[in-house]
Amino acid sequence: MAVRAALTPVRLSGMSARITRINPEGLHETPGYHHITVVEAGRVAYLAGQCPLDRRGGLIGPGALDEQIDQVAANALVALAAVGARPEHAVRSVIYVCSDDTGVLGAAWRRFTDSVIGPAFTTASTLLGVAQLGFTGQLVEVDLTVALPD
Repeated sequence: MAVRAALTPVRLSGMSARITRINPEGLHETPGYHHITVVEAGRVAYLAGQCPLDRRGGLIGPGALDEQIDQVAANALVALAAVGARPEHAVRSVIYVCSDDTGVLGAAWRRFTDSVIGPAFTTASTLLGVAQLGFTGQLVEVDLTVALPD
């Protein structure tokens, strides 16, 4: 099977795992993510869904999607650092947005991919519009799976 826009397997500095991101021919073009991510060896961390909460657990930006995305990205960066990882170590991402409007979903995708954790979304990614998230007023959440560096 032919592979379109496949990346050569790369070894991220300080990693024992090889991460290969693939877009097989026969599947649709993507706006920056890859259909398949393969991790060979190494350790994996599963980050809980990162929410737009401050250190005290208060919701940031009720009703303000961009403000909440920025807080989620900042929180995810802290969680990644806690396990010695960076956004480019992500091998799977899921973005949840409280909306059924494809324009809102697309804008959320673009804001995340332009954020401090943008490289996390070049991997196997899913973007979902959902009816409700866990906190009243919460509009967005992100969970990440990460291949940990040694």
